[in-house]
Amino acid sequence: MSDILKKLVENIPIPKLVKIRQSFDDTILEDPIGELIKRLRSAESKSGIIAGQKVAVAVGSRGISRIDELTKTVIDELKRIGAEPFIVPCMGSHGGATAGGQTEVLAHLGIDEKRMNCPVRSSMEVVELDRLPNGLPVYCDKIAATEADAIIVINRIKPHTAFRGEIESGMFKMISIGLGKQKGAEACHQLGFKYMAENVPAMARVMIEKLPIVFGVAIVENAYDQICRIEVLGTDIMEAREKELLVEAKSRLPQILFSELDVLVIDYIGKNISGDGADPNITGRYPTPYAHGGPEVNKMVVLDLTPESEGNANGVGTADFTTSRLVSKTDWPSTYANGLTSTVCAPTKQATTLADDRDAIKAAIKTCNILDYSQCKLIRIRDTLHLGTIEISEALLEEARRNPRIEILEGPYEWEFDEEGYLPK
Repeated sequence: MSDILKKLVENIPIPKLVKIRQSFDDTILEDPIGELIKRLRSAESKSGIIAGQKVAVAVGSRGISRIDELTKTVIDELKRIGAEPFIVPCMGSHGGATAGGQTEVLAHLGIDEKRMNCPVRSSMEVVELDRLPNGLPVYCDKIAATEADAIIVINRIKPHTAFRGEIESGMFKMISIGLGKQKGAEACHQLGFKYMAENVPAMARVMIEKLPIVFGVAIVENAYDQICRIEVLGTDIMEAREKELLVEAKSRLPQILFSELDVLVIDYIGKNISGDGADPNITGRYPTPYAHGGPEVNKMVVLDLTPESEGNANGVGTADFTTSRLVSKTDWPSTYANGLTSTVCAPTKQATTLADDRDAIKAAIKTCNILDYSQCKLIRIRDTLHLGTIEISEALLEEARRNPRIEILEGPYEWEFDEEGYLPK
């Protein structure tokens, strides 16, 4: 079968590439660790945490700049006042919805018992705290709910990939879905993304009322995946402040500075990049009709899976084409667990699979509905977190020259494939 597919695309030309630099607001927090220490110490008396208390520090799977250093700082500050911190994986169904898998996800982010110098207590057991008026149960990690004297959550504030609301992805989502583990994530998604903007904050409010959550460490990043703001939010101000920080985070979101593309090539997808593998806010390929934005992309290709994703290829189904390499790395049960939990199963399907990078890219060009393949408007990016330096085809060069936020760096040049048809990484 692969020979048939190879023959179908063998005469499709691949346009030369030009390397460009896109410019975004590069405001940065010069000393995020120092800022976090200052804010933690400022909130110390208000938190009520005292020596001897067991404190659960909830950390998730998202790709957050310097998340290992931030987590270690929180742990060290808790130890400084005599508390006994431990880490709880806070990531819904990620890591294959297993305790061991979630521990491994954190380890890939540099968060393990040796480096953090504290226990990592991973379990998928939950307790039911209450039910919403609509009947949805509200769950929490059993260890955090029954053994912690205080709970701290750490997360980045950012737009969600499947719904829109005043609160999307941040503190409240970390509490309701992250601390809720697989059962909590499943419950929150049960009525679909149409109602997530209501159910995420509703569940979080219940959990804040029922649990000893003392504060959250909120992070906002600039378009270059760098920290530009850190705040320590007590539960009394958390909801109001998260809404304000989401507005800021949306304004800082990186983007592809072209509105219409024939082909988008993405080198890597993965859970450490986005919960959807590749952030739909960047690609314009959303898993639901309840979110919008980004470029209009005719065909999308994803080439490989990040090691940190532990085989979870959620998001591959939003692409049109992929490679046998990505498919061979995929842990399909872990991937399907995402769809079964979120109730959105299209992103976990296997995209049309070609033998290698070259054939997958040719297939996308062949099917992008243009008469002259040499005029294909194509963009190649490493992943949706890194959009500063990207590559474009010659057909986009004039548009790039007219944009004051774009600098032409080098090219045009040919693609470099190895003997097996893959791009060097």
